[in-house]
Amino acid sequence: MNSTTSTPNPIIFDLIALTKPRVNFLIIFTAIVGMLLAQDFNLNYSLMIYASIGIYLAASAAAVINQIVDQKIDAIMDRTKSRPLIKGNVTSKHAIYFSIVISLISTYILYEYVNTITTVLTLFSIIVYSIIYSVYLKNLTSQNIVIGGIAGAMPPLLGWTAITNGVSELPLLLFLIIFLWTPPHFWALAVYKKDDYSKANIPMLPVTHGDDFTRLHIFLYSILLFCITLFPYLLGLVSYIYLASVILLGGKFIYDSYDLYITKNIRKALMLFKFSITYLAMLFAALLADHYILML
Repeated sequence: MNSTTSTPNPIIFDLIALTKPRVNFLIIFTAIVGMLLAQDFNLNYSLMIYASIGIYLAASAAAVINQIVDQKIDAIMDRTKSRPLIKGNVTSKHAIYFSIVISLISTYILYEYVNTITTVLTLFSIIVYSIIYSVYLKNLTSQNIVIGGIAGAMPPLLGWTAITNGVSELPLLLFLIIFLWTPPHFWALAVYKKDDYSKANIPMLPVTHGDDFTRLHIFLYSILLFCITLFPYLLGLVSYIYLASVILLGGKFIYDSYDLYITKNIRKALMLFKFSITYLAMLFAALLADHYILML
């Protein structure tokens, strides 16, 4: 009796790569934090699972659409020329079909099993990122990442609305925190990859206004971000556990941003970019710790 061994179709892995799974991990993490902050120890697991799947698929669809739109740019930039569409591993037609399918599945899950407000806000996020940002803003203005950051700041708000079917102060503050975190995060990368963006003619801030101007604004945004992260404590929404974390994490973010501004060391731009990811993850982890430890 003959047995055959099947191997996975490589296109599956390329389709997964199109969804930017590493980026989506941080997106879904902040969304789940939003869900957990909206609950006590009596968690609604089924609702959280449906919401997580719906939000993840929506973020994946937006990532695929972004790469469909950006093919000419991605083919020029060293950072992106190995993406599946550029290498020809996935055709544009297949990518379009894939994005439509996962968008529809996401919308169905969120509407049928979560609630209307989360569905609408998620669709809004897809439109902002994949159309308003990717098609128009990215090649139009140096403030592209600031305005486009609206979409990236939505996950904790989506997580909250998925559980509560409403909006309150804390998720709005979390939205604002990520919104203000986004520019220094991406501008640090843009400083490090300035030549890449310049070659592709993308008007990122270092390309249009120079490195010094960008480094200054990274530093100024880090101060503004620190101030906003204090508001959950000042409004009595969290306690000292979160406050201590904000002071430590925010202090390092400001110091590293100032160090980049003063030293003008391009390697420190990459270090700041990487730390900013750790910063956001640890800040949201501190929110969770604060929320649940105080309920013990």
